[in-house]
Amino acid sequence: MRRCQTALLVDNKPMTVTDATFSAAVERSRLPVLLDMWAPWCGPCQTIAPVVENLAAEMNGQVRVAKLNVDENPATAARFNVRSIPALLILRAGREIDRIVGVQPKPEIVRRIKQAIGAP
Repeated sequence: MRRCQTALLVDNKPMTVTDATFSAAVERSRLPVLLDMWAPWCGPCQTIAPVVENLAAEMNGQVRVAKLNVDENPATAARFNVRSIPALLILRAGREIDRIVGVQPKPEIVRRIKQAIGAP
């Protein structure tokens, strides 16, 4: 019996995405991506950060979780017309399929992710 020697991609923590890495990390992802648009000065962003961290571990294999600092990466924020943060974008092949703005309860975020990606 032969074993596959390919390393498994383990995304149990959110990855950091920038304007420069967005295409490679999000648009080319084989999985849908939950993109947390945030800024360090944003109190509600800090409130939702632990939920985003938990989702990265709990939904590993179903979605990739990424974070993008809108202050440092204005091109991507402008591309998606992000006017309020925190904004959680659910993307497939770089295209937005849902958006959650503001702090929402974790069960609601999970429900919206599953609905958007067609998971049971």
